Amino acid sequence: MVPTETTVYIIDDDDDIRSSLSRALGKRGFQVATFDSAAAFLNVCDPEKPGCIILDQGMPGMTGLELQQELVTKRVDLPVIFITGHGGVPESVQAMKAGAIDFLEKPFRTDILVERIDAAFEGLFENRKASEKTRGARRKLASLTPREKEIVDMMVADPSKTSSKDLARSLDISPRTVEHHRARILEKLQIKSVVELIDLAIVANSS
Repeated sequence: MVPTETTVYIIDDDDDIRSSLSRALGKRGFQVATFDSAAAFLNVCDPEKPGCIILDQGMPGMTGLELQQELVTKRVDLPVIFITGHGGVPESVQAMKAGAIDFLEKPFRTDILVERIDAAFEGLFENRKASEKTRGARRKLASLTPREKEIVDMMVADPSKTSSKDLARSLDISPRTVEHHRARILEKLQIKSVVELIDLAIVANSS
C-alpha cells in the first residue's frame, strides 16, 4: 500500500493522456499532479517529497530523456517511468541506464503501469531508508575526537588487533588510556562491540 503522502507526477504534453492517466490513477488511490512540460515540473519540483514520475519521452522543448538527465545531475532520487508513443531501442536503453524503472510504449495497460508505480515507490523508500541509515552512521562517527577516530580506524582496519594492549602499543600510549577512549567511543556510537563498530563503519562508507 502506497503511503498517502506520496505523489505521482504525470508529465506529458498530451492533454488527453494527462487527463486519462490522472483519472485512472486517482481511482486507484494515488495522489496525482499533472504537468504539460518538463519546465513546468522543474519549477515546482520538491525532491524531498516522495514521488514517482510518469514521463513522456517525446515532448517539445526539454524531452523526457533530457529531464531525466537534469534530475540525475541535481541528484533528485524520484523514480521515473517513461511512456512514449514512438520510442526506440536507443532511447529505452539510455533511459534504463540512467535508472528508469521502465520504458512503456503507448498504449499500455493501466494495471501494468500501477505495478511499475508500486515497484518504484518500494524502491524509493528502501533507498531513502538506507540513505538515512548511512547519514546517521556518518553523524555518529563525526562526533568522535581525532584520537577516537584514529582508534576506530585501527580497529576497523585490523579487527584481529583490537585489544587495549595492541592499540596502546601502536599509539605509544597506556592501555588504560586506550580503555578510556574505547569506552567513550562505544558510548558516542551507541554500540557494544567491535562487530557493531565494523558494521557501523561499513554503513558510513556506503554510497
